[in-house]
Amino acid sequence: MIKLIAMFFACYLYVFTRAFQQRNVVHDNYGWIIPTSYAMATLDVFIIAYIAHSGWSLSLIAVNGGGSGLGCLTAMLLHKRWVKH
Repeated sequence: MIKLIAMFFACYLYVFTRAFQQRNVVHDNYGWIIPTSYAMATLDVFIIAYIAHSGWSLSLIAVNGGGSGLGCLTAMLLHKRWVKH
């Protein structure tokens, strides 16, 4: 169970950083691009290593989808508040 919770938050943060990065590019926020890229790379490696080690399951797909969707929504809302356009 704890591994599924870890995957939920990894997917949440991964899609959060991807959506945040997309908004950085659209709004020319150059200062955020490198730190966000490193966060994306770290989460990318974690998720790939996790699935390579543990395999996939329907519960993994469920937490991946839920975490990803919430991460995207959060990024869209917080980018508007944190980053000046």
